[in-house]
Amino acid sequence: MAAAYSMDLRARVIKDADAGVTSKELAERYHVSRAWVDALKQRWRETGSIAPHQQTKFRRRVLEGQEDRLRGLVTAQPDATLVELREALRTSAALATIWRELNQLDLTIKKNRTRGRTTAG
Repeated sequence: MAAAYSMDLRARVIKDADAGVTSKELAERYHVSRAWVDALKQRWRETGSIAPHQQTKFRRRVLEGQEDRLRGLVTAQPDATLVELREALRTSAALATIWRELNQLDLTIKKNRTRGRTTAG
């Protein structure tokens, strides 16, 4: 993730904005986007602060710690659907999340669309 602009730059932009320089001119002068200038000016008006927002930490993975269990489920029943895997894991994770986890673990589930399951078991 990119670092926030310096407080020095932020202070110069606000000082020039208070002096009547337009957002477009400020963006060109300081080589930043006009949207950033507008957002900074709005933040200054509404909160009186020009400090950057605190960067948030990423959430942990929904299926963290269940890799071995998922691998075991796929090994035991390689033709299980994503819905069946989700039910077996007893999670409310989205099917796309389960699919990504399978992909990360380099596991595949094999289905034949027209006939259903490819093998009887």
